[in-house]
Amino acid sequence: MGGLNDSMVNEFVLLALSCSWEKRLFLILLCSLLYLGVILGNLFIFFLVIFDSHLHSPMYFLLANLSLIDVGLSCTTVPKIITDLLNEDKIISFQSCMTQICFIHTIGGVEMVLLIAMAFDRCTAICKPLHYLKIMNPKICVSFVITGWIIGVIHAMSQFLFVIKLPFCGPNEVDSFYCDFPKIIKLACTDGAKLEFIVTANSGFMSMGTFFLLILSYSFILVTVWKRSSGDLSKAFVTLSAHITVVFLFFTPCMFLYVWPSPPPSLDKNLFIVDFAIPPVLNPAIYTLRNKDIKVSIKRLLKKIFYSRFC
Repeated sequence: MGGLNDSMVNEFVLLALSCSWEKRLFLILLCSLLYLGVILGNLFIFFLVIFDSHLHSPMYFLLANLSLIDVGLSCTTVPKIITDLLNEDKIISFQSCMTQICFIHTIGGVEMVLLIAMAFDRCTAICKPLHYLKIMNPKICVSFVITGWIIGVIHAMSQFLFVIKLPFCGPNEVDSFYCDFPKIIKLACTDGAKLEFIVTANSGFMSMGTFFLLILSYSFILVTVWKRSSGDLSKAFVTLSAHITVVFLFFTPCMFLYVWPSPPPSLDKNLFIVDFAIPPVLNPAIYTLRNKDIKVSIKRLLKKIFYSRFC
């Protein structure tokens, strides 16, 4: 991979990981707890949906895929961060850096499409309940997931093919916890201003476009429910609160990273926790605490475990 751009740089140094031992210990504990929560919480929902036939519906099929994607998103960065915090050498090879970037943008693109699919699912369920199962049939659900992966790969590769051709012959220090296109472009031994703008515009447009599309979708649902229920929006808020919360958790850091031209260094460095750890660990809790079907499914599971052990 390094030969594609005649690069003299074989590795990058992640400066944000070079800090006092007290801060490193705090970050190790924080990242480890968050990562454990991401893995256990999301895999629990994933297998719960698979093995509970009562959850075999379009909404929970999409939720299971979202949980799997959240695990993948955290796995691209958090284990490497924990390992580097434990070691003195805070380096990442050129190949690993490029691979990490591609996975981040691919999985991020898939998650955006899944969030749109979940908004469409709720819109169909509330606005066209009699045609819900006909519209959200298994083929459509699978098509959403496949489309998400196609868009994610195109989104990542459209930027990667430009960046991999840049010459990296000198600076190799990245003031961050992980690799990303805008940070790496600044290290190239050429004027990357235009490419940096293209990359930022690509991710920024995708983030903002998806965010506003989701906000419009949920606003349409709220207006529809408001008209049908004589001004009572409580049912709609209960139904959509989990989805809206997840949307804001996912897109807030994305907009800071890709829409804001030059965020403060301290904010830019520490947004990785908000972007790669907090939303994935909160998503299972949000859907568990605010979703009646998931609560009932957990109770059924606990009853099965209790009866199998004591009866």
